[in-house]
Amino acid sequence: MRNILLLIVLWTGIHANAAGEYDVRDFGAAGDGKTLDHEAINRAIDSCEARGGGRVVLPAGTYLCGSIRLKNNVELHIMSGATILAAPPSMKAYDEAEHFGGPEYQDGGHTYFHNSLIYAVGKQNISITGRGMIDGKGLTRKDTERAGNVQGGSIGTGDKAIALKNCRNTLIRDVTIYRGGHFGIIMTGCDVGTVDNVTIDTNRDGFDIDCCKYLTVSNCKINTPSDDALVLKSSYALKRPVLCEHITISNCVITGYKVGTLLDGTYLPEKVNWVCGRLKLGTESNGGYRNIAVTNCTFMYSSGLAFEEVDQGLMENIVVSNISMSHVHHYPIYITTGCRNRGPKERTDVSSAADIMISNVMADDVDSLAGIIITGMPGHPVRNIALSDISIRYRGGGTKELAYKNYREQGTNYPEPKFAKETPAYGLFARHVDGLDISNVTFHTAKPDYRPAIMLDNVNSATISNLKAPVEKGVKKIVTVRSKNVTVK
Repeated sequence: MRNILLLIVLWTGIHANAAGEYDVRDFGAAGDGKTLDHEAINRAIDSCEARGGGRVVLPAGTYLCGSIRLKNNVELHIMSGATILAAPPSMKAYDEAEHFGGPEYQDGGHTYFHNSLIYAVGKQNISITGRGMIDGKGLTRKDTERAGNVQGGSIGTGDKAIALKNCRNTLIRDVTIYRGGHFGIIMTGCDVGTVDNVTIDTNRDGFDIDCCKYLTVSNCKINTPSDDALVLKSSYALKRPVLCEHITISNCVITGYKVGTLLDGTYLPEKVNWVCGRLKLGTESNGGYRNIAVTNCTFMYSSGLAFEEVDQGLMENIVVSNISMSHVHHYPIYITTGCRNRGPKERTDVSSAADIMISNVMADDVDSLAGIIITGMPGHPVRNIALSDISIRYRGGGTKELAYKNYREQGTNYPEPKFAKETPAYGLFARHVDGLDISNVTFHTAKPDYRPAIMLDNVNSATISNLKAPVEKGVKKIVTVRSKNVTVK
């Protein structure tokens, strides 16, 4: 009797496992890299959802695919040795982009989702896991969609590796994305999710988080030599301003090596683009950002931190700590507001930023173009900015004439220091700020720099304590213009 019961238990366990796990080969997938397999994978996903959910498994092999549609309660598991290979546009294997219906204030890549390699819209309890790879070889890196084109671009062209919109309770873990198209991952309007131990080595944006809340991003490696690495956005893709809030980012590595060399281990520095790597808030910022925490991240051959609120939203309660940067392009820290106002013309909101704290930052070989930049707008200062325990080694070389430069107002310009060129101070330039606390900050210069270390222009209530910064003979360490209540300790 005991043996019979044991057989029943074993048979029940095997049957339950078979019921919850779906091998795509059982649904017709070839995995030979030549046969289009996305329809077989979609059949497996549909069957899995119809039976209440479970795991759809891709065993070792290369699966040439167009659009894969994730469904409720389904985990897409890409096993070690398995690759989802994006089909070329000539095979017309991707779903047509959906009709958006309304003014498109955001780029097409933020507007359309169906024309992606893997996508889900309005789903819940979905996962993409496994130690396999998603290779977006056949995806376009261009933003092919244009406003007014209800089809959203060329039929059959895919432009994103993973695209999730209005999904809840999502998980992306352990996968590797190579050549991710316009976006390696884009999540828009998603609530409650985790992205962990994901590697992205791509030629446009790595990972965009747009209008999301309650997301955790951890232990990711993102290499993006030609665009942004890890970006929070708050676009008009949901046809209304929506905050991106309650986001934690920890233990991530951001690099700007040549595409593919993070994966193959050669780590070749790439020719510097106007943007390279970096962790950014913006530029799309209609709703804004609130309650964002970033900690324990490293940057290599990358731009630094860019916090940009220029589309009438708010940016507040941002905390950054324990950041290491090496070979920094263009700037280490950039905080700005502006009035690009890329949204409905009837909006009367003014972009705002307040309560931003950045601490424990080490950076070396930093571009002499610009130091730390903190700028608000005339009549609308950024408020309560704190920088502490920061050490930055600049390349130096700035001329004395640059100290008298009329640095442009942000205004309606695209918020990028590269276009504004050099700052009047080599270490920190702040303008239109109300409440600035600088403590335990050290600057170094590899070559003599004839700009002041710090320039404060229209800054109210600033405290500078324990500043260590070299200045050349005849150059002031701190220059204040139209500023008041500035205390130096």
